[in-house]
Amino acid sequence: MTLPDDGPLDAQDSKPTNMTDGTAHTPDPESLAFASDTGAKTSTWTALGITLVIIGWMGSGFFLPAEVTNEEVVSNAPLPIAVSVRQSDARPVTLFFNAEGQALPDRDTEIRAEASGQITEIIAGMGDFVEEGAVIARLDSEEAEANLAQALQEVARTTRDLENAETLLERGVATVDRIEQARSALVQAQSQLTAAESAIANSTIVAPFDGRIEVLDLDPGEFIQTGATVGRIVDNSPLTVSFQVPQQSLTRLESGQTATVTFITGEEREAVVTFVGTSAAQATRTFLAEVSLPNEDGAIAAGLSAEISIPTNQIEAHFLSPSIVSLNSDGQLGVKTVDDEDIVHFYAIEVVSAEIDGIWVTGLPDSIRLITIGQGYVNDGDTVRPQIEDAS
Repeated sequence: MTLPDDGPLDAQDSKPTNMTDGTAHTPDPESLAFASDTGAKTSTWTALGITLVIIGWMGSGFFLPAEVTNEEVVSNAPLPIAVSVRQSDARPVTLFFNAEGQALPDRDTEIRAEASGQITEIIAGMGDFVEEGAVIARLDSEEAEANLAQALQEVARTTRDLENAETLLERGVATVDRIEQARSALVQAQSQLTAAESAIANSTIVAPFDGRIEVLDLDPGEFIQTGATVGRIVDNSPLTVSFQVPQQSLTRLESGQTATVTFITGEEREAVVTFVGTSAAQATRTFLAEVSLPNEDGAIAAGLSAEISIPTNQIEAHFLSPSIVSLNSDGQLGVKTVDDEDIVHFYAIEVVSAEIDGIWVTGLPDSIRLITIGQGYVNDGDTVRPQIEDAS
């Protein structure tokens, strides 16, 4: 193999190493230096250039930041909160005034004796329905009948005296004073007859009006005095139900309105408002009102508790579940909705009617998207991701 000619060597370099005596001969460092090495210089500059390129590339991010697209910004931004929404449209609803009252009879009065005497006969009893004028009991009337007979005779006698006096006056025998005395006696006799007839009438105890005898405290042979209470009669047809109206509801009621009355027994009847008071009770500041209903068969007893429901007017309202109602920062009761741009809005509401499965409220637009799930995590003005509520 032929070695390249790297130039002349020094004489010392050409001497062979003497290994025969076991010692090594160290060459001179200067004798190992190359006078000219082109390959070494090229490698050095190449490495330097690569290093500069890497440093420049790494530093370019600080001085020349990469341009970020809108798509990348959007993809890295957090998504709006997802909420469930349900479409709600206002519907007509009838408002009712509801109250609790008590059934009252149309007429309720005590039965009193109009004369003194001994009870000889009891014709009606407690619980009987009687007509006006029907005899309930009779008193001993012997004395009254005797007085009546005497009064009749006296009226007959004074009548004859007056006729005779008038005849004599025509003949010129009697005087005008005699005529006047006869006439006065006749009037007095007629008055006694009227009293006797009244005593006979009062010897019977009669019903003052059609009704049911609720109390009758009489025994045969009992002596009673004039004016003594002997019983009680009640007329339940028609039946009246009275109730109290708060001040704020007074303008909603007027006579002639229809009403539904539900009694504690479960029976339900249609009624009509017959009275609305105009003077408030001092203690309660409420107004008395009454409704009247037919009760010909007397099936509904007076004194029963009842619930009165009166339709007052009709409005447009939304039917909501109470679970979606919340309070805003001002303490107002309301609900949260989502508009067409998916922005949350809070609307204050007013509850106008309540039912078992929900409430009717006003204060909302006619058509809205109600937030049914997630309303507690969003506020008025937030953007959300609405998801239609599963109908099931």
